[in-house]
Amino acid sequence: MLGKKSLKPHLFTGWWSVLFIGIVSGLGHGFNTYGISVFFKPIAAELELNRAYTSLAAGMGRLEGGITAPLVGWLSDKFGPRWIVIIGIALAGTGMILMSFITTAWHYYVAWGALIGLGLNIGLTVACDKMINDWFIKRRGLAQGIKFALISVFGIVVLQAITWLNDVKDWRFTCLVWGLILLACLPLAYIFIKPQRPENYGLLPDGADIGPGTEKGRDEMIEKGVSYASSLQETEYTFKQALKTGTYWLLIVGFTVHNFIAGGFNVHVFPFLTDIGISEALASGMMGMMIFFTIPSRFFGGIIADRVPKRHLQLLLVVAFLLQVIGISTYLLSRSMASVYILLACHGLSSGAVTPVIVLVIGRYFGRKAFGAILGTMIAFLAPMGLLSPVFYGWVFDSFLSYDTAFVTALIMAAFAAGTTFFVRTPRLLENNAAAQL
Repeated sequence: MLGKKSLKPHLFTGWWSVLFIGIVSGLGHGFNTYGISVFFKPIAAELELNRAYTSLAAGMGRLEGGITAPLVGWLSDKFGPRWIVIIGIALAGTGMILMSFITTAWHYYVAWGALIGLGLNIGLTVACDKMINDWFIKRRGLAQGIKFALISVFGIVVLQAITWLNDVKDWRFTCLVWGLILLACLPLAYIFIKPQRPENYGLLPDGADIGPGTEKGRDEMIEKGVSYASSLQETEYTFKQALKTGTYWLLIVGFTVHNFIAGGFNVHVFPFLTDIGISEALASGMMGMMIFFTIPSRFFGGIIADRVPKRHLQLLLVVAFLLQVIGISTYLLSRSMASVYILLACHGLSSGAVTPVIVLVIGRYFGRKAFGAILGTMIAFLAPMGLLSPVFYGWVFDSFLSYDTAFVTALIMAAFAAGTTFFVRTPRLLENNAAAQL
């Protein structure tokens, strides 16, 4: 018997986990994604690096995260996400602290590229999404929408905080402070990251009613979980079965293009804005606006994904990529200040939607059984692009003193991804086997 643990809490435990994951991911990814852009020119000047080599650290983290993602996904499926999240946060926090002491380029690559990037990719991506996917089915989109919206909200807070700290002190002090903040989150990670599905705690996904009685045995709860998932037309795929579907590979194409566009643009957006004559204070505010636009697309994208029939889910991705086409085209054709705002707004709306929607599509198409392995291997395919994208943007500027070639490349790739993801369809391998066993 599961005993007292089977008593239904006032607020479903999964929601507390979503809240923690959203906040700590915002603190971590906000620093990694936007901090590098704020610190970009000071680090490049102090270490005497050009923009391509300065960008390399961000790319290294994405490459390492992609290489390790399949293992992280498999470990999350096999043993649960708790210790993976804890290890990842510890690595990232340590890397941030070490950043305050670096004196050479290789120190920078180890601290930011190896420890910060790798730690965040290990701890705050696949493993966290695995837990949310396990604990929610009917409200999965809402849960992911809340998580990603919190990441955006705290991303804005992080951006303003690190910009202010960088102004009043310097980037070294800012890295030290943020490393200590992240390490302080470790005890909370142990509390809120659950290593098993809700059935093992006497609960059903979404906090659904378990029926008469207050205590259920583990086997009975697992059976109830299967029945509940089946009632929501949840299909359980193994990793090998997912690999054989065209849907899996088409999603990789969309994910890869998104990683190229967002990976390079987010690293170089602050230098880009200051290069065209915008002050650092205004550039920080404009970046904050860009992040703000990710909030509605992440939150409402999750809610809509819960309600859209499976056969139409791909349209959310098509719209997201078309927004990139609109934003980049407007800037390249106009070059006005208004077009810069349109570029940032469209990028925020698009980049905010793609990752949550793809994560939700994976969950709705392939279920809970091998979610970690499926998402992890997808991320592995993104790894080379994660390395090359920020370096490519930097190389373009070093070569032409402008980011135009990078923007044109991103425009072409976004149009290609919009066309490709249009053909994503509900996989048919197990379409009629919604009650597959755990």
